[in-house]
Amino acid sequence: MQVKHDIVYDENRHLTLDAYHDGTKPFLGLIIDIHGGGWFRGDKSKDADWASRLADLGYMVLVPNYRMTPDVYYPEPLSDMASLMEWISRSEYNQMPIGVVGSSAGGNMAVEMAIRYGIPAVSLSGILDIDDWLANHKDVVAAEGDTSGFNQQASSTINQNGANDAFYKWFVMNYFNQRTDELTAATPVHRVTSETGPMYLANSLNEFVPTSGILSMADALTDVGVPFELNMVPGTRHAKGYLDDVYDETVDFLKHHVLVEHVDAK
Repeated sequence: MQVKHDIVYDENRHLTLDAYHDGTKPFLGLIIDIHGGGWFRGDKSKDADWASRLADLGYMVLVPNYRMTPDVYYPEPLSDMASLMEWISRSEYNQMPIGVVGSSAGGNMAVEMAIRYGIPAVSLSGILDIDDWLANHKDVVAAEGDTSGFNQQASSTINQNGANDAFYKWFVMNYFNQRTDELTAATPVHRVTSETGPMYLANSLNEFVPTSGILSMADALTDVGVPFELNMVPGTRHAKGYLDDVYDETVDFLKHHVLVEHVDAK
C-alpha cells in the first residue's frame, strides 16, 4: 500500500491530507475519510486505521485535516470540506466516483457533504441532533471533563462509557462559540432534499451521542425518497468503537453506491 502524507489541498489555510491507495487492487472509487474529535481535537493520522482498511479493498482514500476550535468555529470546518471538493475537482482524482465516511464530528460532516454534494455517506455516531437536543436539555450544565488525552488515545477508546449529556452539550456549544443563532441552520435534518446522497447511519443505543439524530434523519430521508441504511448497535460504544461490528455493512453500502464504470485510478 502506498501512503502519500501531507498533500496540500488549501494553501491559504495550510490544510493537508493523506492519500491511501493500493495500486495492486482493482480500483473501487474515491473515499473521503473525515476524522472525529468534537471539532476541537483530532488529526488525520487518527483515521489511518479506517483509511488503510478501505484502501486495502481498492479504494483511493483521502483523509483531510481541517481547522478546529478555538482557531475557528462553525461553519469553518465545513468550509474546509468545500475547499477539499474544489481541490478534488482540479486534481487527478476529478473523474473518480466519490463517497465519504466519518465518525462523530466527522460523521456530521459526512452527512453534510451528502446533503451538499449528493454523494453517498457513511456516518458512525454523527453529531446530528443539535437544535432540538439543546432546546430539550436546557437544564444540563455543560462540562468538558478531562479531554487532555484525546489526541493520544485511539479514537475507538474515547467516549465509550455511555451517556454524558454534560460533555455533549459542552462540545456542541463550543463548536458554535456559545452562540445560539445558528443552531437550527447547522442541524442537517432541516436541509435534506431529494438530491441528498444515500446514507448509512449507525449509532449505539446507549452511547453519549443521542439516537434521536439518526432517527430524525431517517424520517427526513424517507419523506424525500432518499435510500438509507440504519443500524442501532447494542451497548454504549461510540463511533469507531463499534467499527468492526458494522464494517462489512459499510463496505457493502459503499460498493453499492460508489460505482466505478470506466474510470482508471491514477
